[in-house]
Amino acid sequence: MSGYGKNFWVLCWSMFLFMTSFNLIIPELNSFLTEIGGEEYKGLIIGLFTISAGLSRPFSGKLSDTIGRKKVMIGGMVVAVIVCLLYPISNLIFFFLILRFLHGFSAGFMPTGATALLTDILPSEKRGQGMGIWGTFISLGIGVGQGTGSIICTAIGMNNLFLIASGVAILSGILLFSVKETLKEKQQFHPRLLLIDINDVFEPSVIPAAIVMFLSATCSGIIFVITPDISKFIGIENKGWFFIFYVFTTIFIRLFFSSLSDKIGRRKTLAIGMFFLIISMTLIGFSNSLITYTFASIIFGIATGISSPTLFAWTADLSHPERRGVGAGTMFIALEAGIWFGSTSTIFTYNNHLSSVPRVFSVGTILAACALVYLIWHLLRRKSLT
Repeated sequence: MSGYGKNFWVLCWSMFLFMTSFNLIIPELNSFLTEIGGEEYKGLIIGLFTISAGLSRPFSGKLSDTIGRKKVMIGGMVVAVIVCLLYPISNLIFFFLILRFLHGFSAGFMPTGATALLTDILPSEKRGQGMGIWGTFISLGIGVGQGTGSIICTAIGMNNLFLIASGVAILSGILLFSVKETLKEKQQFHPRLLLIDINDVFEPSVIPAAIVMFLSATCSGIIFVITPDISKFIGIENKGWFFIFYVFTTIFIRLFFSSLSDKIGRRKTLAIGMFFLIISMTLIGFSNSLITYTFASIIFGIATGISSPTLFAWTADLSHPERRGVGAGTMFIALEAGIWFGSTSTIFTYNNHLSSVPRVFSVGTILAACALVYLIWHLLRRKSLT
Protein backbone atom coordinates (compact mmCIF):
# COMPACT_ATOMS: atom_id res chain seq x y z
CA MET A 1 0.00 0.00 0.00
CA SER A 2 2.97 2.30 0.47
CA GLY A 3 3.48 2.42 -3.30
CA TYR A 4 0.51 4.72 -3.95
CA GLY A 5 2.34 7.91 -2.99
CA LYS A 6 1.66 10.97 -0.84
CA ASN A 7 -0.87 12.49 -3.25
CA PHE A 8 -3.09 9.44 -2.96
CA TRP A 9 -3.09 9.28 0.84
CA VAL A 10 -3.60 13.02 1.39
CA LEU A 11 -6.51 12.93 -1.03
CA CYS A 12 -7.98 9.94 0.82
CA TRP A 13 -7.87 11.74 4.17
CA SER A 14 -9.30 14.92 2.67
CA MET A 15 -12.20 12.94 1.20
CA PHE A 16 -12.74 11.21 4.54
CA LEU A 17 -13.20 14.59 6.23
CA PHE A 18 -15.42 15.88 3.41
CA MET A 19 -17.71 12.86 3.64
CA THR A 20 -17.79 13.13 7.43
CA SER A 21 -18.80 16.78 7.17
CA PHE A 22 -22.01 16.41 5.20
CA ASN A 23 -22.94 13.03 6.69
CA LEU A 24 -22.80 14.38 10.25
CA ILE A 25 -26.04 16.26 9.74
CA ILE A 26 -28.02 13.74 7.65
CA PRO A 27 -29.42 11.58 10.53
CA GLU A 28 -30.94 14.65 12.19
CA LEU A 29 -32.27 16.51 9.14
CA ASN A 30 -35.60 14.64 9.17
CA SER A 31 -36.19 15.81 12.74
CA PHE A 32 -34.94 19.32 11.98
CA LEU A 33 -37.29 19.66 9.02
CA THR A 34 -40.18 18.29 11.11
CA GLU A 35 -39.50 20.86 13.84
CA ILE A 36 -39.82 23.74 11.39
CA GLY A 37 -43.06 22.30 9.98
CA GLY A 38 -41.85 20.51 6.85
CA GLU A 39 -42.40 16.83 7.66
CA GLU A 40 -43.96 16.13 4.24
CA TYR A 41 -40.79 17.31 2.47
CA LYS A 42 -38.43 14.69 3.92
CA GLY A 43 -37.83 13.18 0.48
CA LEU A 44 -36.46 16.53 -0.73
CA ILE A 45 -33.65 16.56 1.86
CA ILE A 46 -31.64 14.17 -0.29
CA GLY A 47 -33.51 14.86 -3.53
CA LEU A 48 -32.60 18.54 -3.82
CA PHE A 49 -29.02 17.82 -2.78
CA THR A 50 -28.59 15.27 -5.54
CA ILE A 51 -30.30 17.42 -8.20
CA SER A 52 -27.82 20.26 -7.75
CA ALA A 53 -24.91 17.83 -7.49
CA GLY A 54 -25.98 16.25 -10.76
CA LEU A 55 -26.49 19.60 -12.49
CA SER A 56 -23.01 20.71 -11.49
CA ARG A 57 -21.23 17.59 -12.80
CA PRO A 58 -20.88 18.73 -16.44
CA PHE A 59 -19.29 21.97 -15.24
CA SER A 60 -17.02 20.33 -12.69
CA GLY A 61 -16.01 17.63 -15.17
CA LYS A 62 -15.11 20.15 -17.87
CA LEU A 63 -13.31 22.44 -15.43
CA SER A 64 -11.35 19.47 -14.05
CA ASP A 65 -10.04 18.82 -17.57
CA THR A 66 -9.23 22.50 -18.21
CA ILE A 67 -8.34 24.61 -15.16
CA GLY A 68 -7.24 21.65 -13.01
CA ARG A 69 -8.48 19.01 -10.61
CA LYS A 70 -7.33 20.83 -7.48
CA LYS A 71 -9.15 24.12 -8.13
CA VAL A 72 -12.40 22.27 -8.71
CA MET A 73 -12.02 20.40 -5.40
CA ILE A 74 -11.29 23.56 -3.46
CA GLY A 75 -14.31 25.28 -5.00
CA GLY A 76 -16.55 22.48 -3.79
CA MET A 77 -15.07 22.68 -0.32
CA VAL A 78 -15.73 26.42 -0.03
CA VAL A 79 -19.42 25.84 -0.82
CA ALA A 80 -19.65 23.12 1.84
CA VAL A 81 -18.21 25.39 4.53
CA ILE A 82 -20.49 28.34 3.74
CA VAL A 83 -23.69 26.31 3.57
CA CYS A 84 -23.01 24.50 6.86
CA LEU A 85 -22.53 27.88 8.52
CA LEU A 86 -25.91 29.06 7.19
CA TYR A 87 -27.96 26.03 8.30
CA PRO A 88 -28.41 27.32 11.90
CA ILE A 89 -30.41 30.30 10.63
CA SER A 90 -32.62 28.25 8.28
CA ASN A 91 -35.81 28.37 10.34
CA LEU A 92 -38.01 28.72 7.25
CA ILE A 93 -38.79 25.61 5.19
CA PHE A 94 -38.09 27.37 1.90
CA PHE A 95 -34.71 28.69 3.06
CA PHE A 96 -33.71 25.28 4.40
CA LEU A 97 -34.57 23.61 1.09
CA ILE A 98 -32.57 26.25 -0.81
CA LEU A 99 -29.55 25.47 1.37
CA ARG A 100 -29.96 21.75 0.70
CA PHE A 101 -29.95 22.54 -3.02
CA LEU A 102 -26.83 24.70 -2.71
CA HIS A 103 -25.07 22.11 -0.54
CA GLY A 104 -25.29 19.68 -3.43
CA PHE A 105 -22.91 21.80 -5.49
CA SER A 106 -20.12 20.92 -3.06
CA ALA A 107 -20.69 17.23 -3.78
CA GLY A 108 -20.81 18.05 -7.48
CA PHE A 109 -17.32 19.55 -7.48
CA MET A 110 -15.16 17.95 -4.78
CA PRO A 111 -15.57 14.22 -5.69
CA THR A 112 -15.44 14.88 -9.45
CA GLY A 113 -12.08 16.61 -9.28
CA ALA A 114 -10.79 14.06 -6.77
CA THR A 115 -11.82 11.08 -8.91
CA ALA A 116 -10.18 12.55 -12.01
CA LEU A 117 -6.96 13.17 -10.06
CA LEU A 118 -7.11 9.68 -8.58
CA THR A 119 -7.50 8.13 -12.02
CA ASP A 120 -4.39 10.04 -13.13
CA ILE A 121 -2.19 8.55 -10.42
CA LEU A 122 -3.45 4.95 -10.12
CA PRO A 123 -1.77 2.32 -12.34
CA SER A 124 -4.33 0.35 -14.35
CA GLU A 125 -3.22 -3.02 -12.93
CA LYS A 126 -3.89 -1.81 -9.36
CA ARG A 127 -6.91 0.35 -10.10
CA GLY A 128 -9.48 -1.93 -8.46
CA GLN A 129 -7.44 -2.18 -5.27
CA GLY A 130 -6.68 1.55 -5.25
CA MET A 131 -10.35 2.43 -5.69
CA GLY A 132 -11.13 0.01 -2.88
CA ILE A 133 -8.80 1.85 -0.50
CA TRP A 134 -10.20 5.16 -1.69
CA GLY A 135 -13.72 3.85 -1.10
CA THR A 136 -12.74 2.74 2.39
CA PHE A 137 -12.00 6.34 3.35
CA ILE A 138 -15.30 7.44 1.83
CA SER A 139 -17.14 4.77 3.80
CA LEU A 140 -15.30 5.76 6.97
CA GLY A 141 -16.48 9.32 6.44
CA ILE A 142 -20.06 8.17 5.96
CA GLY A 143 -19.88 5.91 9.01
CA VAL A 144 -18.23 8.43 11.33
CA GLY A 145 -20.64 11.14 10.21
CA GLN A 146 -23.83 9.09 10.34
CA GLY A 147 -22.78 7.21 13.47
CA THR A 148 -21.86 10.26 15.56
CA GLY A 149 -24.25 12.91 14.22
CA SER A 150 -27.13 12.01 16.54
CA ILE A 151 -24.78 11.64 19.52
CA ILE A 152 -23.31 15.10 18.96
CA CYS A 153 -26.76 16.62 18.39
CA THR A 154 -28.08 15.14 21.64
CA ALA A 155 -25.05 16.41 23.56
CA ILE A 156 -24.69 19.96 22.23
CA GLY A 157 -27.65 20.70 19.98
CA MET A 158 -28.40 20.90 16.26
CA ASN A 159 -26.88 24.33 15.64
CA ASN A 160 -23.56 23.26 17.11
CA LEU A 161 -23.69 20.11 14.98
CA PHE A 162 -23.91 22.33 11.88
CA LEU A 163 -20.90 24.33 13.09
CA ILE A 164 -18.86 21.18 13.67
CA ALA A 165 -19.74 19.98 10.17
CA SER A 166 -18.43 23.27 8.79
CA GLY A 167 -15.21 22.94 10.80
CA VAL A 168 -14.60 19.42 9.50
CA ALA A 169 -15.06 20.70 5.94
CA ILE A 170 -12.44 23.39 6.62
CA LEU A 171 -9.96 20.72 7.76
CA SER A 172 -10.63 18.82 4.54
CA GLY A 173 -9.88 21.95 2.53
CA ILE A 174 -6.63 22.56 4.40
CA LEU A 175 -5.40 19.11 3.40
CA LEU A 176 -6.20 19.81 -0.25
CA PHE A 177 -3.58 22.56 -0.40
CA SER A 178 -0.83 19.94 -0.06
CA VAL A 179 -2.22 17.85 -2.96
CA LYS A 180 -0.21 18.18 -6.18
CA GLU A 181 -2.06 18.98 -9.39
CA THR A 182 -1.90 16.21 -12.01
CA LEU A 183 -3.37 17.98 -15.05
CA LYS A 184 -0.38 18.82 -17.20
CA GLU A 185 -1.85 21.35 -19.61
CA LYS A 186 -3.96 23.75 -17.56
CA GLN A 187 -5.91 26.75 -18.79
CA GLN A 188 -6.73 29.98 -17.01
CA PHE A 189 -10.35 30.19 -15.97
CA HIS A 190 -12.56 32.09 -18.38
CA PRO A 191 -16.38 32.42 -18.27
CA ARG A 192 -16.58 30.70 -21.67
CA LEU A 193 -15.47 27.50 -19.95
CA LEU A 194 -18.90 27.47 -18.29
CA LEU A 195 -20.52 27.07 -21.70
CA ILE A 196 -21.18 23.38 -22.12
CA ASP A 197 -22.54 21.11 -24.81
CA ILE A 198 -23.58 17.47 -24.81
CA ASN A 199 -19.93 16.34 -25.05
CA ASP A 200 -19.26 18.02 -21.71
CA VAL A 201 -22.21 16.31 -20.05
CA PHE A 202 -21.74 12.67 -21.05
CA GLU A 203 -18.75 10.52 -21.91
CA PRO A 204 -20.30 7.80 -24.12
CA SER A 205 -17.56 5.29 -23.35
CA VAL A 206 -18.59 5.01 -19.66
CA ILE A 207 -22.34 4.56 -20.24
CA PRO A 208 -22.36 0.81 -19.30
CA ALA A 209 -20.89 1.58 -15.88
CA ALA A 210 -23.20 4.59 -15.50
CA ILE A 211 -26.30 2.43 -16.09
CA VAL A 212 -25.33 0.07 -13.26
CA MET A 213 -24.46 3.03 -11.05
CA PHE A 214 -27.87 4.64 -11.59
CA LEU A 215 -29.82 1.48 -10.86
CA SER A 216 -27.84 0.60 -7.74
CA ALA A 217 -27.74 4.19 -6.42
CA THR A 218 -31.52 4.30 -6.18
CA CYS A 219 -31.15 1.94 -3.24
CA SER A 220 -28.84 4.38 -1.46
CA GLY A 221 -31.31 7.22 -2.03
CA ILE A 222 -34.08 5.23 -0.37
CA ILE A 223 -31.83 4.23 2.52
CA PHE A 224 -30.69 7.80 3.21
CA VAL A 225 -34.28 8.98 3.58
CA ILE A 226 -35.93 6.08 5.38
CA THR A 227 -33.38 4.45 7.70
CA PRO A 228 -33.41 7.25 10.32
CA ASP A 229 -37.16 6.69 10.68
CA ILE A 230 -36.83 2.89 10.74
CA SER A 231 -34.41 3.25 13.64
CA LYS A 232 -37.05 5.27 15.47
CA PHE A 233 -39.81 2.75 14.69
CA ILE A 234 -37.71 -0.14 16.03
CA GLY A 235 -36.76 1.84 19.14
CA ILE A 236 -33.11 2.60 18.35
CA GLU A 237 -32.09 5.97 19.78
CA ASN A 238 -29.12 6.47 17.42
CA LYS A 239 -30.64 7.30 14.04
CA GLY A 240 -27.38 6.45 12.32
CA TRP A 241 -27.44 2.85 13.63
CA PHE A 242 -27.82 1.34 10.15
CA PHE A 243 -24.74 3.14 8.87
CA ILE A 244 -22.49 2.06 11.73
CA PHE A 245 -22.73 -1.63 10.81
CA TYR A 246 -22.92 -0.95 7.10
CA VAL A 247 -19.69 1.03 7.19
CA PHE A 248 -17.69 -1.47 9.24
CA THR A 249 -18.76 -4.21 6.86
CA THR A 250 -18.05 -2.30 3.67
CA ILE A 251 -14.61 -1.28 4.97
CA PHE A 252 -13.75 -4.91 5.66
CA ILE A 253 -14.90 -5.94 2.19
CA ARG A 254 -13.03 -3.11 0.47
CA LEU A 255 -9.79 -3.81 2.32
CA PHE A 256 -9.71 -7.54 1.67
CA PHE A 257 -11.65 -7.98 -1.57
CA SER A 258 -11.05 -4.76 -3.52
CA SER A 259 -8.64 -6.52 -5.88
CA LEU A 260 -11.29 -9.08 -6.86
CA SER A 261 -12.34 -7.12 -9.95
CA ASP A 262 -8.68 -6.90 -11.04
CA LYS A 263 -8.67 -10.72 -11.09
CA ILE A 264 -12.08 -11.86 -12.35
CA GLY A 265 -13.25 -8.74 -14.22
CA ARG A 266 -15.41 -5.75 -13.40
CA ARG A 267 -18.74 -7.09 -14.60
CA LYS A 268 -18.55 -10.46 -12.86
CA THR A 269 -17.64 -8.70 -9.63
CA LEU A 270 -20.52 -6.25 -10.06
CA ALA A 271 -22.96 -9.11 -10.63
CA ILE A 272 -21.96 -10.52 -7.24
CA GLY A 273 -22.46 -7.09 -5.67
CA MET A 274 -25.94 -6.69 -7.20
CA PHE A 275 -26.95 -10.11 -5.88
CA PHE A 276 -26.15 -9.00 -2.34
CA LEU A 277 -27.87 -5.66 -2.96
CA ILE A 278 -31.13 -7.42 -3.88
CA ILE A 279 -30.96 -9.43 -0.66
CA SER A 280 -30.22 -6.37 1.48
CA MET A 281 -33.07 -4.26 0.09
CA THR A 282 -35.53 -7.09 0.65
CA LEU A 283 -34.33 -7.58 4.23
CA ILE A 284 -34.48 -3.87 5.09
CA GLY A 285 -38.02 -3.65 3.76
CA PHE A 286 -39.20 -6.34 6.14
CA SER A 287 -37.05 -5.42 9.15
CA ASN A 288 -39.13 -5.08 12.30
CA SER A 289 -36.49 -6.00 14.90
CA LEU A 290 -33.02 -4.87 15.89
CA ILE A 291 -31.41 -8.15 14.78
CA THR A 292 -32.98 -8.23 11.32
CA TYR A 293 -32.28 -4.55 10.75
CA THR A 294 -28.62 -4.89 11.78
CA PHE A 295 -28.16 -7.99 9.62
CA ALA A 296 -29.68 -6.14 6.66
CA SER A 297 -27.18 -3.29 7.12
CA ILE A 298 -24.31 -5.80 7.09
CA ILE A 299 -25.53 -7.33 3.81
CA PHE A 300 -25.84 -3.83 2.33
CA GLY A 301 -22.24 -3.21 3.41
CA ILE A 302 -21.13 -6.33 1.55
CA ALA A 303 -23.01 -5.20 -1.56
CA THR A 304 -21.53 -1.70 -1.65
CA GLY A 305 -18.08 -2.88 -0.59
CA ILE A 306 -18.00 -5.09 -3.68
CA SER A 307 -19.75 -2.86 -6.20
CA SER A 308 -18.68 0.72 -5.46
CA PRO A 309 -14.89 0.45 -6.03
CA THR A 310 -15.55 -1.82 -9.00
CA LEU A 311 -17.81 0.75 -10.63
CA PHE A 312 -15.19 3.47 -10.29
CA ALA A 313 -12.45 1.18 -11.56
CA TRP A 314 -14.63 0.21 -14.54
CA THR A 315 -15.28 3.89 -15.26
CA ALA A 316 -11.53 4.58 -15.17
CA ASP A 317 -10.95 1.65 -17.55
CA LEU A 318 -13.51 2.97 -20.02
CA SER A 319 -12.60 6.68 -19.88
CA HIS A 320 -10.38 8.28 -22.49
CA PRO A 321 -7.27 9.75 -20.77
CA GLU A 322 -7.98 13.29 -22.03
CA ARG A 323 -11.61 13.12 -20.82
CA ARG A 324 -11.24 11.63 -17.36
CA GLY A 325 -12.92 14.60 -15.73
CA VAL A 326 -15.95 14.26 -18.00
CA GLY A 327 -15.93 10.49 -17.48
CA ALA A 328 -15.94 10.94 -13.71
CA GLY A 329 -18.66 13.57 -14.08
CA THR A 330 -20.81 11.16 -16.09
CA MET A 331 -20.47 8.52 -13.40
CA PHE A 332 -21.41 10.97 -10.67
CA ILE A 333 -24.39 12.23 -12.70
CA ALA A 334 -25.60 8.63 -12.75
CA LEU A 335 -24.93 8.36 -9.01
CA GLU A 336 -26.85 11.56 -8.21
CA ALA A 337 -29.68 10.68 -10.60
CA GLY A 338 -30.05 7.30 -8.91
CA ILE A 339 -30.00 8.78 -5.41
CA TRP A 340 -32.48 11.45 -6.48
CA PHE A 341 -34.82 8.89 -8.03
CA GLY A 342 -34.64 6.67 -4.97
CA SER A 343 -35.10 9.47 -2.45
CA THR A 344 -37.94 11.21 -4.28
CA SER A 345 -39.73 7.90 -4.87
CA THR A 346 -40.29 7.83 -1.11
CA ILE A 347 -42.62 10.82 -1.45
CA PHE A 348 -45.06 8.50 -3.25
CA THR A 349 -44.39 5.23 -1.40
CA TYR A 350 -43.79 6.29 2.22
CA ASN A 351 -46.50 7.50 4.62
CA ASN A 352 -44.29 8.00 7.72
CA HIS A 353 -45.38 4.65 9.18
CA LEU A 354 -43.57 1.32 9.46
CA SER A 355 -46.35 -0.40 7.50
CA SER A 356 -45.29 1.39 4.28
CA VAL A 357 -41.60 0.45 4.50
CA PRO A 358 -41.88 -2.85 2.53
CA ARG A 359 -43.49 -0.92 -0.35
CA VAL A 360 -40.72 1.69 -0.24
CA PHE A 361 -37.91 -0.85 -0.47
CA SER A 362 -39.58 -2.94 -3.16
CA VAL A 363 -38.59 -0.17 -5.58
CA GLY A 364 -34.93 -0.68 -4.70
CA THR A 365 -35.19 -4.45 -4.93
CA ILE A 366 -36.65 -4.26 -8.44
CA LEU A 367 -34.03 -1.82 -9.73
CA ALA A 368 -31.15 -3.80 -8.21
CA ALA A 369 -32.53 -6.85 -10.01
CA CYS A 370 -32.58 -4.83 -13.26
CA ALA A 371 -28.89 -4.01 -12.73
CA LEU A 372 -28.08 -7.70 -12.30
CA VAL A 373 -29.99 -8.62 -15.48
CA TYR A 374 -28.18 -5.87 -17.41
CA LEU A 375 -24.78 -7.13 -16.25
CA ILE A 376 -25.59 -10.70 -17.21
CA TRP A 377 -26.71 -9.48 -20.64
CA HIS A 378 -23.52 -7.41 -20.96
CA LEU A 379 -21.38 -10.41 -20.10
CA LEU A 380 -23.12 -12.56 -22.65
CA ARG A 381 -23.34 -10.02 -25.47
CA ARG A 382 -20.27 -7.80 -25.23
CA LYS A 383 -16.56 -8.36 -25.38
CA SER A 384 -14.86 -8.67 -22.00
CA LEU A 385 -13.65 -5.37 -20.54
CA THR A 386 -11.61 -5.80 -17.41
